[in-house]
Amino acid sequence: MPASVRPPAPPENVLTDVPEPGAPELVAAIQSAAAPPPLAAVASAVVPTTEPAVAAAVEEVAAHVAGPIPQVAARAPALRSDPKLREQNLVLPPGAGGAHGGPYKMLRTQVLRRLDKLGANSLAVVGTAAGAGKTLTAINLAIAIAADPDRTALLVDLDLRNPSVHRRLGLEARAGIEAVLRQEQPLEAAIVRLEGYERLAVLPAGERCQDSSELLAARRTQTLIATMRQRYTDRVLIFDLPPVLQADDALSFANCVQAGLVVVGERRTQREDLSRTLELLADLPIIGSVLNATREAVDSYY
Repeated sequence: MPASVRPPAPPENVLTDVPEPGAPELVAAIQSAAAPPPLAAVASAVVPTTEPAVAAAVEEVAAHVAGPIPQVAARAPALRSDPKLREQNLVLPPGAGGAHGGPYKMLRTQVLRRLDKLGANSLAVVGTAAGAGKTLTAINLAIAIAADPDRTALLVDLDLRNPSVHRRLGLEARAGIEAVLRQEQPLEAAIVRLEGYERLAVLPAGERCQDSSELLAARRTQTLIATMRQRYTDRVLIFDLPPVLQADDALSFANCVQAGLVVVGERRTQREDLSRTLELLADLPIIGSVLNATREAVDSYY
């Protein structure tokens, strides 16, 4: 990592409140960040996974999904990576411990509570533009969720224009999610586990894709994600997506996921960009936002 690049800091005081249905406000700002102007109430209803249209699509197209959905803990290979590299990249250690683990565990608890309230188990982590820290947030949130003994997490890198989850974790992506979406590889060939991280599975992306939005909008992608959501009730699917205002990928994929989390970079994210992002994602339930790289001091309890 170049010395001139300042990596995003862990989130602090992480999640905002989401208004009740019909409330005029959108997502409130965190700490001292200015709230976006009201646009529309954030919808809290989530299409259930048993919706007839989804179920029918699963039945009709399931045969075209390359390979069965594996039981991750039993079949996915456990790969080693350099702990010093992970530490350099601010990736949490196993169990979400360490100096930065507390804020992410707080984020985890709030996220899980709100997903459970929605009856949802899939979450898109998005930002307005590059540099807000969405990928690091997605990685460490997945690690924190997997630290809960009653949950498992599957981290999916769908930033197909600039995949970086595998690099931050120190993994070599032998087969990526893009090959699965193109039906070139079975799903079980792409899912991996990271040694020492129990209950965490990773579905990395292997290479940049010029046709990323078309892949994410394809019907077979919707079927695959719906099947993954329905297969395991204790698993939370975390999707890292490209910045909303720099590509149409997040919009193409929004109908596949049940909720969204917006990462806001302090002194990076502009108020008007945040407003526009929330407007574009108006049909996706936004459960909150994360203020990343805050410079405000936070007292430690311990």
